[in-house]
Amino acid sequence: MSYRLFYWLTVLIPTIIIGGFEFVRHDFLLPYMSMETGNVYITLLTLLLSFLFATWMFRTIRQMNARIVEEQARRAVYEERERLARELHDGIAQSLFFLNVKLKQGHLDDARVAVSAIDNHVRQAIFNLRSLPEEGSFDQRLEKWLAQWSALSGVDVAADLRMQESFFTPAEEVQLFGIIQEAFANIRKHAQAKHSWIRLATGESRSWELVIEDDGLGIAHTQPDTKKYGLSMMRERARQLHAAIDIQKRAEGGTTIRLTAQAGGFSK
Repeated sequence: MSYRLFYWLTVLIPTIIIGGFEFVRHDFLLPYMSMETGNVYITLLTLLLSFLFATWMFRTIRQMNARIVEEQARRAVYEERERLARELHDGIAQSLFFLNVKLKQGHLDDARVAVSAIDNHVRQAIFNLRSLPEEGSFDQRLEKWLAQWSALSGVDVAADLRMQESFFTPAEEVQLFGIIQEAFANIRKHAQAKHSWIRLATGESRSWELVIEDDGLGIAHTQPDTKKYGLSMMRERARQLHAAIDIQKRAEGGTTIRLTAQAGGFSK
């Protein structure tokens, strides 16, 4: 059912029923029904009609919104699968090509390095394909994923998650998890860190902040980050979330990734 139909039903149904009752009352029922009695009846009829119509209308709207949210979440999952496919192509396919070249040249040491790189890419891809479990709130599911990541990578994770329940929509959770996943994948592959930190806090209205830090080597600025696939994807996801993203070196060593979203704000 479309919103246009809801609009016309809201306009016409009360008008037809209440107006029709008043027409019948004044033309046919006045000899049998006093004005006071008629006023009581029209008041009760209006109350009953408003209750029934509002109950039906809001139940239908909730069902429509649930279908929209489900479709948004499904679309976000498809986009995540496409991102993983591109990541596999950029990582594993290139490593296989490099391995093939080195094997043909007889450079076994370089081939062993390529095999190790492929192994790391495959392990990371398999880990990334593990979707968040269905049960529990988003912070509970995220804590479980972070614990699994820490066990796999050997890097300690300190998590500070303070979120209102159902603050993010399912589609937003997919985008936010994709950013967290990419950031921690970079820590595992490039940072050589021993410790990492994540803080995700929600505020008033639609404001929230995500901060991810590590004590590793720090981000290199030898080339624009727009040329780096992972950072480019994080910026695109931040744009989808209407959040500003800032990536800097930590004063103590390592990298800080900060996302902030304000109610009615725009990403950069």
